[in-house]
Amino acid sequence: MTPPTLTPGAEARIKGLEQAAESNLESIRDLMQVVGMEQGEPSRFEVLQGYLGVFGIAFMVTLLLTPLVRRLAIAFDIVDHPTDPRKQHKVPVAYLGGVAVFAGIMAGILFSYFAIRFDGLIDFHTTEHLVDGYRPHILPFWIVAGLTIIVLAGFLDDVYEMSPRVKLGMQLMAAAGLAWGNIGTNLARGALSPTVGAWLDNRDLVYTLATLPTEWPGVAWLTGGTGDVTIDFIYWSGAIAIALFVLGATNAANFIDGLDGLLSGTTAIATLGFLMIALSLAIVDDGPLDGARIVLCLAVFGACLGFLPHNFNPATIFLGDCGSLLLGYACAVMILSLGDTGKTYLVLAGIIIYGIPITDTALAIVRRKLAGKRMSDPDADHLHHMLKRALGVKGAVFTLYAIAAACATLGVLVTETRARIVYLFAVLFFSWIGVYAIKIARRSQWESHTARPTPPVTTPDNAPHGASPATEH
Repeated sequence: MTPPTLTPGAEARIKGLEQAAESNLESIRDLMQVVGMEQGEPSRFEVLQGYLGVFGIAFMVTLLLTPLVRRLAIAFDIVDHPTDPRKQHKVPVAYLGGVAVFAGIMAGILFSYFAIRFDGLIDFHTTEHLVDGYRPHILPFWIVAGLTIIVLAGFLDDVYEMSPRVKLGMQLMAAAGLAWGNIGTNLARGALSPTVGAWLDNRDLVYTLATLPTEWPGVAWLTGGTGDVTIDFIYWSGAIAIALFVLGATNAANFIDGLDGLLSGTTAIATLGFLMIALSLAIVDDGPLDGARIVLCLAVFGACLGFLPHNFNPATIFLGDCGSLLLGYACAVMILSLGDTGKTYLVLAGIIIYGIPITDTALAIVRRKLAGKRMSDPDADHLHHMLKRALGVKGAVFTLYAIAAACATLGVLVTETRARIVYLFAVLFFSWIGVYAIKIARRSQWESHTARPTPPVTTPDNAPHGASPATEH
């Protein structure tokens, strides 16, 4: 039986009825939300309100503890003496500000732990990713352990000038803890599965490397009786990415910690960008790290703001390696956690947000390579050095704050609008900064190479042995 043929007028009427029905359903949903019969999607501000206690605790602990840490540093002569001409301060300034920042961050994290046991301290966002079906996920132990290891490495370096190899080993130890806890390993899954995995027709990228005879001693026990030796390519690729992120972020933060209030202020601005993305993920209940990510962002943000009044020009205390490594590691964790569910574009957004330290480090590598120097050789051509020569300390710091805010805005826009347009602006933005900075650095090198020393004037007192003094005409 063939269906009846509809006239054009009947088709138009049916389409009109369908549109009217959809409009009525939408009106009914809106009305139900108004009277409270149906809950709408919470806003970022509503989610943020529930976690504000973490920020308050971290801010107050750091603000009040910093003067005490300063007195202890002075008592034990853990101070920065201005012997390097690249330093802008003229009097000794206490180190170990990172200890106070670490205490503030840990206080905010511990507050979130207590909130699991005592209702009302934190209003956790609604989530289906629960532990044992009744409580939300909190900041994983491996992140806390990594923060502690990093602070210890910086503290020992500030006090005893630890060997670079030992400090590098402790940084890798903190990175290994993240890999053990699968913090960031899914970054490789989101990047490799749709590319290399599709090409190899193995999106899980788990390979059997060899088949060992099961009669060999221990082989059956180690391999479960199969004799197959397998390796999770995605996991180990993610572990390598974690190590690179941790080493890059910690050393990048150390590079830009050259002006009063620069690192603590730019980290606070970057953390705001991370927080905006974290709140958006919590709204849609993206994964188990949603709440933990918000806690870490607010703890770092509060600690940075609590430390900034003491650290802003003229600074009474510096972060030291203890603080710079800590803030760099915390930012690396935030960036890696954005890819927890395989969304690599969020990791790219995080890299854009953390653009100032990354750009400055990349420029330092290129600049020293062109000059034939080692990476460990210091120079005075970092972004903040060039800006300080032109604008002074405060002018340079405020300019870099503005650039950090622009980076954070671009990173958040990647998650909100058409990413390709934002990527284009980001490439143009960082390329302009890079080319201009290298040009300035190269010009100073050219000037130093082309400068000719003034020949000494020959007089009777300094004339070489056997030479006659010049005769006046």
